[in-house]
Amino acid sequence: MNPNGKTRVAVNGYGVIGKRVAEAVARQDDMELAGVADVATDWRPRMATQKGFRLFGGSAEHMQTMRDVGLAVEGTLDDLLDAADLVVDCTPKRVAARNVELYRQRGIKFILQGGEKHELTGHSFVAEVNYAGALDRDSTRVVSCNTTSTVRTLAALKRAGLLRRARGTLLRRATDPWESHEGGIMNTLVPEPEIPSHQGPDAQSVDPDLDVVTMAVKVPQTLAHLHYWSVQMNRRASKEEVLDAFRSSSRIALIRLEAGLTALNTVKELMADLGRPHDNLYEVALWADMLKVEGDELFYAYMVDNQAIVIPETIDAIRALTGSIRESGSSIAKTDAALGIGLIADALGQG
Repeated sequence: MNPNGKTRVAVNGYGVIGKRVAEAVARQDDMELAGVADVATDWRPRMATQKGFRLFGGSAEHMQTMRDVGLAVEGTLDDLLDAADLVVDCTPKRVAARNVELYRQRGIKFILQGGEKHELTGHSFVAEVNYAGALDRDSTRVVSCNTTSTVRTLAALKRAGLLRRARGTLLRRATDPWESHEGGIMNTLVPEPEIPSHQGPDAQSVDPDLDVVTMAVKVPQTLAHLHYWSVQMNRRASKEEVLDAFRSSSRIALIRLEAGLTALNTVKELMADLGRPHDNLYEVALWADMLKVEGDELFYAYMVDNQAIVIPETIDAIRALTGSIRESGSSIAKTDAALGIGLIADALGQG
């Protein structure tokens, strides 16, 4: 911990998630970005140095290769870890699993992302549900974008006593936008081969009591994911009672078709107009006027930005592991304020 009391955070991997985590850390008044590590030699690490972030190579060999192309690299990942209290691993899927041994040898706390297995940390994290369970741990795993949205929405219903079981269908974007020229799919739909898809069991790694089944299909677009949910509630409830349950979460934004938010692209455009970096949608954007209640049955749909939704969770996980804030609500409120979460309602005249 710095003499100034700020948690020094290293980010290993400066890709789609890593760059957003780094920028979010830099916005927190109780954290300091120690630097970012990567292995790339293209435009991406150059953006890190342009933002004033200290850049490190993943190894001595990578450091030299990066220097050879003119990148201002200050050292290796080992050097970065020496200057940090905690590392957020945002390297590609399965690479992080190989880094765990290094982190444990170094005795540094670490956070993995949802592409890795729950067993690597023994704890999977969503701030509104199990923040206390992560306090002072050596490591945790922030679950995937779709799992985060599933846990947030079902937890809101559960807190209100409105959840018995849930069944969800996920329309998953085919790839990240910046990679759509390489790995996208066109003119077809690709069903995930197993039911349930992995998001349901993954949600149960956060809350084992959830009765949830998910099915998923990849669709030929790259904007965001779209979820449709059918929930059997514990009792009959009004639509307004259900909406109040969702309003209990600051990280669920109720949007409306009647406000012109009729498709994924319109919501992304709203994020741009709000001045969000990278058009980030940190919240679950749930259509309030589409939501339907029939007795004890509930039907709703929402949008998930897979590049952004896990960012506030990662910030809260940093505070939980270091114990710098002991109570979940305090950390969530601090993160929300720093990232501008809650402004959607204001923009729509619903604040």
